[in-house]
Order: sequence, then C-alpha cells, then structure tokens
Amino acid sequence: MKKKQSKDVQQSKQYPSIFRRLGAWLYDCLVVAAVLMLAGGVVMALIATLLHFGILDITGYEDASAYLGTHPVASLIYSFYLAAVVISFFAYFWCKGGQTLGMRAWKLRLQNTDGSNIRLTQAFIRMGTSAFGLGNLLSPFSTTKQSFQDLMAECEMIVTEVR
Repeated sequence: MKKKQSKDVQQSKQYPSIFRRLGAWLYDCLVVAAVLMLAGGVVMALIATLLHFGILDITGYEDASAYLGTHPVASLIYSFYLAAVVISFFAYFWCKGGQTLGMRAWKLRLQNTDGSNIRLTQAFIRMGTSAFGLGNLLSPFSTTKQSFQDLMAECEMIVTEVR
C-alpha cells in the first residue's frame, strides 16, 4: 500500500518547463539586484559614518565607491560581503519555504522528493553547480525533467499549482 501511495504522489507532480524556470530565474535576478542595492546602501552608510567620525580615511580615492572598487583589501571584503548576501538570499528562501520570490510568482517549489524542504548543504551544492542558471538548460533533455543543479543536489523543482 505504501509503495502505491508513493507512486501516486510521483505521478501527480508536474515538473516545470524551461520557460517557466527561466522566467523565475529572470524575476529572481531583478529581486537580487534590488537586494544588492540595499546591501550596497548599508555599506555606503557605514563608510559615511566611519568617515564622519574620522575612523576611516579615503585620501587618494575620488569617493567611497572608488575606495570600495580599487582598494586591495576593501574591494575584496566588499566582494565577499555581496557574495554572502546573494548566497544567504537563496539559501534562506530555498531551505525555509522552498521558494524564492521569483519561484513563488511562477508557481515553482524546490523540495526533496518526499516533499520536505532542502537542507543547507543541498542549497550550497545547488548554488555551486548551477552555473548562474545555465544548469536549467539541461532540464528539457533530462529524463526526470530536472536541471543539472537539481540532479547534483538531489532535489527537485515542481509546479505548485497543477492545471
């Protein structure tokens, strides 16, 4: 009986098309751009505060943005900070609810095959193997209709509203 239920659940799942995946990807790119602008604003406010109190000196640089872009240490720290913001964004949404804002808009959900949310290690594997979304191009050719990153992270993306 249990095996039959599992098979029925598998048959009721609908996997997204490449166009739906790319639509969610594009939507998420816009959301991430906004999040990065906010994160950059926080850093600029921090630099302005440090400059105001004389804790930071950017003499030799045109402005704070030139300092962040060309100073050997500051640019490295800033780049790692922005990468951490993007990684945290995706890891949080994938692990807590299975959906980013773009995935929610396109009615997609990332989950384990049993329907549970993915683990943090799966999120990291998925991000590391996605090639910035190009892994989705494998999905039309996959027998399981999953992207490269989904296969590598041992999870699946499904359509939440089956028509």
